Amino acid sequence: MYASTVRGLLVRGMLAGLIAGLFAFAVAYVVGEPPVRGSIAVEEAAAAQEAGAASGHAGHGGDAASGGAAEEEEELVSRPVQSTVGLATGVLVYGVALGGIASLAFSFALGRIGGFSPRATAALTGAGAFALVYLVPFLKYPATPPAVGNPDTIGQRTTLFFLMILLSVLLGVGAIILGRRLAPRLGNWNATLAAAGGFIAATTLAFVFLPDNSDAVQPGFPAALLWEFRIASLAVQLVLWAAFAIVFGILAQRLLDARTDGAEVTARQQAPAVG
Repeated sequence: MYASTVRGLLVRGMLAGLIAGLFAFAVAYVVGEPPVRGSIAVEEAAAAQEAGAASGHAGHGGDAASGGAAEEEEELVSRPVQSTVGLATGVLVYGVALGGIASLAFSFALGRIGGFSPRATAALTGAGAFALVYLVPFLKYPATPPAVGNPDTIGQRTTLFFLMILLSVLLGVGAIILGRRLAPRLGNWNATLAAAGGFIAATTLAFVFLPDNSDAVQPGFPAALLWEFRIASLAVQLVLWAAFAIVFGILAQRLLDARTDGAEVTARQQAPAVG
């Protein structure tokens, strides 16, 4: 594939990521913000209860300590700004970055995973990216609401989550390679089933041997609110990747069709006249 075509796909992938980010932001604001506000309210209630207990035991000195802690924890950015401008900025930058990376993966996959059209390849790329980059790691280490995670384990939890992403991607690439090598002997369908089975088996082993995050959420946090947040997080990612696959598939199809038509016209013009 020509370098100019790859550049064109990269630009369109970033544009598609931006558009997908707009859809994801809408879902994050409408569906994701309520459980975030709920989790913050739970934290504030617990902090107020602890401060009240400390004040009752320590008297005036406890009040001063509580006041000092409140000043130290004062927000640099207000919640309204965090839930609008901050959320939009984060989701859009995330969408553009992932759109660019996914477009490069699309450029590599096009024509190498079967005779699929650009739109179908974009759909498969989006689905594969969603599964490998988010869904599989999410099943092992689901999202935790802000302000309720155990601060003592945040470094370990972050490391484990990114390790699970890396393992998921590597296992996914390995499954694709295995399927292609088995296809001549087993046929495409049987090779695909064998590769998928190998991926599931390897992922299951990773789930078993990697440590869990049982202490990710502090005791007493409402289970219903926790799962509401996690379902919202899953919905945001699903909308992001689905919108990217649809938009990028259309843009990539138009670009590649135009390049194909242009190449055919050039070939006809350069062909020697007969007779």
